[in-house]
Amino acid sequence: MTLAAAIRREAVYLSHIVRTLLLLAPIKPASTRTIVDVVEKQARATPDAPAIYYLDEVMSYGALDARANAYGHWALGEGLTRGDCVALFMENRPDFLCCWLGLFKAGLSVALINTNQRGQALAHSIEIAGARHLIAGAELAAFADEAKPFFTAAPTVWSQGGVHSGMRDMDASLAGMSMASLGKAPRQGITAKDRAFFIYTSGTTGLPKAANFSHMRMMFMMSGFVGALTPKPGDRVYNPLPLYHATGGVCAVGIAFLSGAAVILKRKFSLGEFWNDIHKYDATLFAYIGELCRWLLNAPPGPHERDHHLRAITGNGLRPEIWKKFQDRFAIPRIVEFYGATEGNVSMLNYDGTMGSVGRVPDYLEWLLPTRVVRFDVEREMPVRGPDGLCIECGPDEAGEAVGRISTRAGRNFEGYTKAADTEKKILRDVFAKGDAWFRTGDLMRRDEHGYFYFVDRIGDTFRWKGENVATSEVAEALASVPGIREANIYGVKVPGADGRAGMAALVVDGSFDIAGLAQKLDGHLSAFARPVFLRLQPEIEVTGTFKQRKVDLVREGFDPSTIADPLYWFDPLAHRYETLDAARYAEIVEDRVKL
Repeated sequence: MTLAAAIRREAVYLSHIVRTLLLLAPIKPASTRTIVDVVEKQARATPDAPAIYYLDEVMSYGALDARANAYGHWALGEGLTRGDCVALFMENRPDFLCCWLGLFKAGLSVALINTNQRGQALAHSIEIAGARHLIAGAELAAFADEAKPFFTAAPTVWSQGGVHSGMRDMDASLAGMSMASLGKAPRQGITAKDRAFFIYTSGTTGLPKAANFSHMRMMFMMSGFVGALTPKPGDRVYNPLPLYHATGGVCAVGIAFLSGAAVILKRKFSLGEFWNDIHKYDATLFAYIGELCRWLLNAPPGPHERDHHLRAITGNGLRPEIWKKFQDRFAIPRIVEFYGATEGNVSMLNYDGTMGSVGRVPDYLEWLLPTRVVRFDVEREMPVRGPDGLCIECGPDEAGEAVGRISTRAGRNFEGYTKAADTEKKILRDVFAKGDAWFRTGDLMRRDEHGYFYFVDRIGDTFRWKGENVATSEVAEALASVPGIREANIYGVKVPGADGRAGMAALVVDGSFDIAGLAQKLDGHLSAFARPVFLRLQPEIEVTGTFKQRKVDLVREGFDPSTIADPLYWFDPLAHRYETLDAARYAEIVEDRVKL
């Protein structure tokens, strides 16, 4: 990089940092300003300006505030008082936002229930939040009914958007409520450090955990994206992501509400309708997460995929191997990738669009943005410590676990979970000095010499084979370059008698996929130890509600053809090609009569 280019890079970065810091400066634990004050101010200033687009409806800021007031009056009428929690179980639509905004007005907190939760997991999520009332969208009411046997003490359930037997009618109740302001008295004493939401982990390895999410964290995240994207009142933010999750429910919504712009809500992500919606609503920004970008890239060309007025997109999970293809095909002027855990204190934004990076912390700002990368033992799944008992910081481009120093400063505190034991598991102590405490992200990253961070893998996804660490992201990137492979989900499976875990890839392929030539195509892209030992061809990859690939069931099912109906293959090192894995060959492998 030339000196002039380096100077331009620093100028761009610092301009965004300064703008963001100016927005973040007023956000302090003792502050009483919350998103309620922001929306009420917008409603007074521009009551007729569009706040939410949904289907063929437009809700103005004035109407949003009035509907929220009705929810607030409902809560007070039910005898709910400051600090009480109400659970919200609803698919994306305007009432989702009106509901939590109104409950904030009444001084309450809200448990944002994952709409994919069922039975015991659903009941557990509501009970650990201490919610005595559950507001369920009519489309999910039946699932709320099915969870009743799992409650210790069932909440009062309200159906919104339609009447459901055995539930109270929320719409009928709201119809009788005042839409006038509640005033500030019901939330008197609520400060930024108080809880706004419970937001839940996915629960893929057990029952969901409820993460505390304060008003301070909410405003911090929203302001950060405003600083990065500089939205204006005329912007329209397309949001196909679930509102129960921080990216869709806080970041995308905050970009609109803090700037007086509008958010375009999609009830559920639709591959076939995505670009039509962008065109129809004249979106200028959109939020993405996980595999959404890959799905769009794999879809056939559409008439509106370049016929738009998008100026930027923001999200996380856009993999380096498809970044340029995605940006070029869909004519995206700017991509602002970010990194951040819902409950954690590590967050960063890739302000200048450096391809593949999730954000940047240059050396001169480590004091302000204390995120570091420490050496990590993949087998023990713990950071490595030196003779002095402290952790060892990684060098440039060395992969390790990303950690963030915990302090009381806004954005650097760790708010934890409902259970103290769950909170403690995420804290790493005595990291660089005796007595310090750092948040464990659970993510392996590397940081280059210029301070750019790059995601490597989730801890637990990286595994050891042949004495080497295998990063699933690296394998997925190599497979993504092979013609005919549309999606790849990489994981490790146990092989009797072998140390570590053998690599396995679940693939979604099209008619151009050539299994016979796959091994040769991977040569030069992957080391021998990283090449998948087993393949499983699936019609589709199962994902979570936030588009993260599910691996737990695949790992458990392994590579046994007697229990798996999907086509299976194994890499024959002598023939240097992938062969069909049948029962006879499986027996030879598990009895250690075939060398892998």
